[in-house]
Amino acid sequence: APVIFESTVAVSLLGHLAGAVTGQSLYRGTSFLLGRLGDTIASPLMTVVDDGRMARGHGSRPFDAEGLPTRRNVVVDRGVLKSYLLDSYSARRLELASTGNAARSIGDSPSASPTNFYLEAGAHSPEEIIASVERGLLVTELIGFGVNPVTGDYSRGAAGLWIEHGEIVHPVEEITIAGNLLDMFRDIEMVGNDLEFRGAMAAPTLKLRTLTIAGA
Repeated sequence: APVIFESTVAVSLLGHLAGAVTGQSLYRGTSFLLGRLGDTIASPLMTVVDDGRMARGHGSRPFDAEGLPTRRNVVVDRGVLKSYLLDSYSARRLELASTGNAARSIGDSPSASPTNFYLEAGAHSPEEIIASVERGLLVTELIGFGVNPVTGDYSRGAAGLWIEHGEIVHPVEEITIAGNLLDMFRDIEMVGNDLEFRGAMAAPTLKLRTLTIAGA
């Protein structure tokens, strides 16, 4: 059935994407996006940006942990994978150039990390997205971590609200939603206009054409 991810939950999907485009996941071979630069990996409604220079951004900084200037990187441009997020070491391993995304903790070596990572807002209000669903699920909570970073296979416990004829009719819980992240990104058919930064990563409400839903 169609599945809507509320904005606070849609951030988790963006987190899986961020993990798949960071340098260490790529050179270790633990990313389902390895070797996919230039490929269409998502719906044309999906544009994802990492912007280390965003004004008042939670992840903004003038330089990365290696002293290179940060910048605005368009990671996914209308569905096409345009850039990874790399520090100098991962860039050398992949025979690419650093994107100014090095970060480090005290005593650790630098590694690639997102700065302000977000999915650009779309044209529809959350209410319009709900009204577009004849019969489906609005996810308001995810439980557990059932994602394979190598294959992109996705299976997580969820709770939310059931929709009939464009209206919320009752709550649901103790269910599982499952798919593959590449299929899920490609199946995004509506993007909300409710992008709001509560941290360094943000996403608006998303509607996916279909996901497998299981439960009692």
